Amino acid sequence: MLKLIKSLSLILTIIGSSFWAVLAIYFGDSNSNTTQLFIATAFGIFGLVTLISLKFVQSRKPILASYFLLFTAILIWWFTAITPSNQRQWQPDVAQLAFATRNENLITINNIRNFDYHSEFDYSPSYYSKTYDLNKLEGISLFAIYWMGPAIAHTILSFNFGDNNHLAISIEARKEQGEGYSTIKGFFRQYELIYIVADERDVIRLRTNYRKDPVENAYLYPLQLSPEIARQIFLEYINKINDLHEKPSFYNTLINNCTTEVWYNTRITANHLPFSWKILVSGYVPEYLYESNILDTKTPFEYLQQQVHINTKAHAADQATDFSRLIRVGIESFQ
Repeated sequence: MLKLIKSLSLILTIIGSSFWAVLAIYFGDSNSNTTQLFIATAFGIFGLVTLISLKFVQSRKPILASYFLLFTAILIWWFTAITPSNQRQWQPDVAQLAFATRNENLITINNIRNFDYHSEFDYSPSYYSKTYDLNKLEGISLFAIYWMGPAIAHTILSFNFGDNNHLAISIEARKEQGEGYSTIKGFFRQYELIYIVADERDVIRLRTNYRKDPVENAYLYPLQLSPEIARQIFLEYINKINDLHEKPSFYNTLINNCTTEVWYNTRITANHLPFSWKILVSGYVPEYLYESNILDTKTPFEYLQQQVHINTKAHAADQATDFSRLIRVGIESFQ
């Protein structure tokens, strides 16, 4: 029985490592070409030969040794030669990185995005700088945006500085010109990580009003957090924004995405949420927050979810300068 388990483990290891290496070689450093395709195919064939060799006692050891030596070389290449960069030909919507300076309680943020959209891909780029007073930070809201069923959502935190003054931060994959998003590519160092600091009229309205294929449904959840905890989280976001401005990092579909990064940034607070599988299956994050008493629990979660759906309000508000206030009408009671 033990011998069978060892054999199955070896077979699965070779299959898994071959599959990973083929994709890693093929994707390469943010591009794919004929040479990479040839090398990836050759390694895939070698992985198949290695599997076949397990049936032959005399040849299996040298072939296995060669396979794992070559796989180790690919790993070393992948971790050392493929490095993140801020110097690529970026798509216009992610061309500018935000950065901030601090003077005691005053935080000045540069490159806050505020595009004027005509359609999802037709927009007039615009950025501005603004100074925020930490003493005026009242709280945080979570936007959960769905487009492919209940399990997957894009999450965005928005910081409320009072007087209809909301600052949204969306953590995304930074794409190059002509590059689309692929969940698979997101595992293979193909995208840099970006914190898009934006006016809600940009980053939320884009999703509720202009993305049509598929339609995206947005929910706005006020979080039950003290101003002090909100301040700690905001400053952690600012630190990460400045870090990425100076030293780029890779996005990863599983461990460095829009939701895991939020969780990382909240770990600096006392009594932060423990890790849960619902953080990986991001569509269930609001439910997890509800169970953890970070959302209003006076009403059942299903009712709360219905009340904080904002698409209809966002469509009505559209070009209004007080977009953030209008999408919150009726939601204030859940704060």
